[in-house]
Amino acid sequence: MVDPLTRSRALHRLLYLGIAAIVLFLRLLPVNGGASSFPGPDLMLALTFAWVMRRDDYVPALLIVLVYVVEDMVFFRPIGLWPLLVLLATEWLRRREESLRDLPFLFETALIGAVWLAMLVAQRLVLLVTFVEPLPLGLELLRLLMTIAAYPLVVAFSKLAFGLRRAALGEVDAFGNRL
Repeated sequence: MVDPLTRSRALHRLLYLGIAAIVLFLRLLPVNGGASSFPGPDLMLALTFAWVMRRDDYVPALLIVLVYVVEDMVFFRPIGLWPLLVLLATEWLRRREESLRDLPFLFETALIGAVWLAMLVAQRLVLLVTFVEPLPLGLELLRLLMTIAAYPLVVAFSKLAFGLRRAALGEVDAFGNRL
């Protein structure tokens, strides 16, 4: 018999993969927004950061890399650059998760926005150094703002729909390991 913590982790990891597949499918739909439409938020990145900030054991590094490598292949982006940046950002957040646990939500959103901005700058620098033409800066910044605006909604959805919450300080699992 599988203990409840292992089952919960496995189910949430499958749920993360399922949500990633749904978001990827929706992004592939041929919906024409016109030339003047706003770029949509990066919901998968918002979900990844929200889950890492809440329960980092539900989204291991290998799972994050797998999702973003597939996304790179599907959207014909330079394979590996964005997954590497996402991995570095999530691991940076994961190492600081315990100290950020009591951070007010407004400051958490600002921190996530700063991390996204650093990822965007790093991506643009690498693309410029390798002579790959990046997307227009205005579009990238608008997408960044849309993603930051969507982050609170993604967090609320994760909490209401999946019961994802931060582990309390000192909370332990069935084996006495700190969460």
